[in-house]
Amino acid sequence: MLNSVVILFILAVSLMGIISKSLTLSGGIAAFVIGVLIGLGFGVQGLILLGAFFLSSSIWSKYKRNDKKKMDDITQKGEVRDYTQVMANGAIPALCGLWYHINPSDSLLIAFVVSIAAANADTWASEIGSLSKKAPIHILTLRSVEAGTSGAISVLGLIASLLGSFLISIMAIFLFEGISIVTLLVILLAGFMGSIFDTIIGATIQAKYCCRHCQIITEKVTHCQAPTSINSGVRYINNEVTNFSSILLASILGGTFTFLF
Repeated sequence: MLNSVVILFILAVSLMGIISKSLTLSGGIAAFVIGVLIGLGFGVQGLILLGAFFLSSSIWSKYKRNDKKKMDDITQKGEVRDYTQVMANGAIPALCGLWYHINPSDSLLIAFVVSIAAANADTWASEIGSLSKKAPIHILTLRSVEAGTSGAISVLGLIASLLGSFLISIMAIFLFEGISIVTLLVILLAGFMGSIFDTIIGATIQAKYCCRHCQIITEKVTHCQAPTSINSGVRYINNEVTNFSSILLASILGGTFTFLF
């Protein structure tokens, strides 16, 4: 069981997220629940890994924020995360923590680390890749698209994604026993693939809407203070569902490889 000091620490970090305007109130509550479940399964080591994701993603989200404002018309997520965005990134790690607490296994540990690596890789790719001076290309058509478009990739974004996954991978070696160089490579690649899964889902079945007034294609269900109309994709597959699905796929990939080999 978690001791009171650890619980107070999780609460303090969640409150700091709200105070710093990285999280809404609902986002802070969700972060607290996720932190408790991860701490329950993976202890302080798991919380350190979660903290690395939270801190680095918050920093990159705020970095050159003014240069990213042009994407606000296109993307659904903003600088401040609410509970849906927190759960989209944290639900899988939290479930791994709860499951590991009940029935510990190496594959669950790796699935947990991969889930954090995938979330970190995707966030770094989005926040850093959007600053690329060269226009990104669509992952399927390979044609130039606007920064922030679902399915867009850039060289800078891919490098950032790989580095985001690497940070979590290298930290895991020092935090958890039994993680070898081979396992590190599994985590690194699975985490990176999580970002690729996210891009592919975003390019194919994630919902895109058209503003009835300015005709812009966006992820938002309202634009120009009016409801948008579905343009492509599946209506209920939004950015949060895409994030959750890509992290789930990456975690299954990493956990299954560990279980089999």
